Amino acid sequence: MERYEILKDIGSGNFGVAKLVRDKRTGELYAVKYIKRGPKIDEHVQREIMNHRSLKHPNIIKFKEVLLTPTHLAIVMEYAAGGELFERICNAGRFGEDEARFFFQQLISGVSYCHAMKICHRDLKLENTLLDGSSTPRLKICDFGYSKAMNLSPKSTVGTPAYIAPEVLSKKEYDGKIADVWSCGVTLYVMLVGAYPFEDPQDPRNFRKTIQRILSVHYSIPDYVRLSKDCRHLLSRIFVADPEK
Repeated sequence: MERYEILKDIGSGNFGVAKLVRDKRTGELYAVKYIKRGPKIDEHVQREIMNHRSLKHPNIIKFKEVLLTPTHLAIVMEYAAGGELFERICNAGRFGEDEARFFFQQLISGVSYCHAMKICHRDLKLENTLLDGSSTPRLKICDFGYSKAMNLSPKSTVGTPAYIAPEVLSKKEYDGKIADVWSCGVTLYVMLVGAYPFEDPQDPRNFRKTIQRILSVHYSIPDYVRLSKDCRHLLSRIFVADPEK
C-alpha cells in the first residue's frame, strides 16, 4: 500500500471501511475497501474479487487490484466522485421521466453486460449504483459480494428486501438474470416515485408486509406521479410474479 496516500474515510458496511486514496505516482484517486483479515474474508469476498475483476464496462466500477496489508485485505477500485444514486434521489425527492430514463438505460447497459459475461449481480439497488463526478453523470454499478456465475443456479435468498423478486423468496432455484431485471424495475420505480413499490406507505418498516406485497405483486403508481403509457407498460412487464413470463 506504500504507493497510495490515504485521504479520508468514504463509507463503511458489514465488510469494513472504504477509504479515498491517492496514487502517489500518478495523482489519481481510487476507492479502497479494507476488509479485516480472518473470518471476514469469506466466500462473498472471494466471489466479489473473482467476478468483479473479470468485468470491464463503462457502467461498472473499474476493479484495479487486490493488496494485502499485515491486518487487512484491500480492494482498490475506481473512485466515483458523484456518490450514490440513492443520495441524488433523496435530494431531488424523485426524478422526472427523462432523468430516470437517462440513468435506467445506463443501469440496464451495465447489467446486460454482466449477464453476457455470465454473471448475475443479485444485489442491485440504489446504494450499489454510484455516479462519477461529471456534469452529465455516468452511472457505475458496484459491490459484487452477492454476485454469482450463471453456471450455478442460485437458491439462496440474498439481496435487500425491498428489491427482491418473488421467485427469490420462494426458496426454489431461480434465474438470477430475471431476478436482476426485477431489481432494476424497483430502482426505476423509486427514481420515478420517490418511494419503494412494495412497501406499505402506512407501515414501511414491516418486512413481512413488504414480502407479502412482493409475492402478490401489489404495487400502484400514486396519482401525483405523471408517467407516460410506455413507462407504465415497462413497469408492468418487469413486475410479473411468474418469471417465465
